[in-house]
Amino acid sequence: MKNRSESVVKLSEAILLLENQEECLKFFEDLCTIKELKSIAQRFEVAQLLTNGKKFNEIVQQTGASTATIARVNRSLMFGAGGYDIILKRLDKSREDDPDSDENPR
Repeated sequence: MKNRSESVVKLSEAILLLENQEECLKFFEDLCTIKELKSIAQRFEVAQLLTNGKKFNEIVQQTGASTATIARVNRSLMFGAGGYDIILKRLDKSREDDPDSDENPR
């Protein structure tokens, strides 16, 4: 977002003050409606699946996301600000570093 409003900047500052997953979940449950939160979570899941090479039709079946949502997320991955890339790489690194992660079965 090239023209970030003051309120958006303040929101990002607030998010950075959250100390753990429980605080994060509580904050977003208060901030967003259930529908908004599920929509955001779905877009994030779509980004993960696209990054892992899944095809649109597989993603539709797995997530229930519309092809329009998948296309929008794909555009963001290709031409966006790079936010998805930052967090997806950090999540992968975090999972590699955590031997107890669900993503790393023993």
